[in-house]
Amino acid sequence: MRELNALDFPLGPDLVTAIRQSVEKSEAFCVLDQRLSPRRRDEELALLGATKVISSSGEVSLAGGQSVDDDIALVMLTSGSSGTPKAALHTWSSLEVSARITQTTLRSATPPRWFPCLPANHIGGLAVLLRSIFSDAELVWGPANALEEGPLLGATHISVVRAQLVRHDLSGYERVLLGGARPPFELPENVVTTWGMTETGSGVVYNGVPLPGVELTIVDGEVCVRSDTLFSRYRTAPRPVITGPDGRNNWFPTGDAGTFENGVLSIKGRLGFVINTGGEKVWPEDLEQVLGTVAGVKEVAVTGLPDEEWGEKIVALVVTDGSVSDDALKRAADEQIGPWAKPKEIRHVAALPRTGNGKLRRADLKFLQ
Repeated sequence: MRELNALDFPLGPDLVTAIRQSVEKSEAFCVLDQRLSPRRRDEELALLGATKVISSSGEVSLAGGQSVDDDIALVMLTSGSSGTPKAALHTWSSLEVSARITQTTLRSATPPRWFPCLPANHIGGLAVLLRSIFSDAELVWGPANALEEGPLLGATHISVVRAQLVRHDLSGYERVLLGGARPPFELPENVVTTWGMTETGSGVVYNGVPLPGVELTIVDGEVCVRSDTLFSRYRTAPRPVITGPDGRNNWFPTGDAGTFENGVLSIKGRLGFVINTGGEKVWPEDLEQVLGTVAGVKEVAVTGLPDEEWGEKIVALVVTDGSVSDDALKRAADEQIGPWAKPKEIRHVAALPRTGNGKLRRADLKFLQ
């Protein structure tokens, strides 16, 4: 059994050095979110089970931490977009495989040179750093919010979430990996959409196609994965498994609904958030895409609330510039999906609740007025 070191460094070379030292000593680690309030930080330390905090000021031992098995390298909290985050445990092997297959897939004449800009307490941000430790990636450092500067400094690749793609000109990069929320309708040619999660060790599907060694199947409409990049278990529970069409009980059920046809994955959304209204199923992500095309809409989220007549009623929460009418939103839903998709209630809000990496906190939407 080993201790779990919580690395308390901002995104930058010092954090990479601390991670590298953990790897060289085979010491399990987690990365703390630099943006948290002291209270929230303590809550996350407890969820992670960290036994020690390492920072530029030194080391501080923590009471009540939990040691981990010798093969465990990383403990990371899931995004918590659907509730309380869970602590997922990754092995040294899963991290190394993830770094290797990503670099191999994206390599051209030379290895990718990455511009880190995502928080390293999320798997998408940490994976960029680990590619320089477990594979042959080079990291190019610059201001994390000045993404346009990366190519000027020699970076060829970058991983971003949707908000960053919208706000920055990333045309200078050879490849832009886009994760997190569902992508916009139209994407530049250099953008690669990715699908994955903390449990899969970062993105394992690029533009709908699984990376080498990653297997996908669909069981009762749910996307299931089998891969050497998968996490080992949760802090409080074993890794869920399900029996696939091949009769083997070693597939990880992801909680995402989708199809996998002709070798291409298409994600519909999280199974737990599909809305059943009047006998019709409406995927929030589909309706959000449609409502987001209405002129004047800045952000939109869709949820379902209990309703005696419809079973569930569709509620749309929108952030607008003040020029958007409810009729325009309902008309867009009717014309592009069908009459059953028209929101029964539209709430105009100032902002939407999001996780640190930009995902909607869907469990919180029903409370937003």
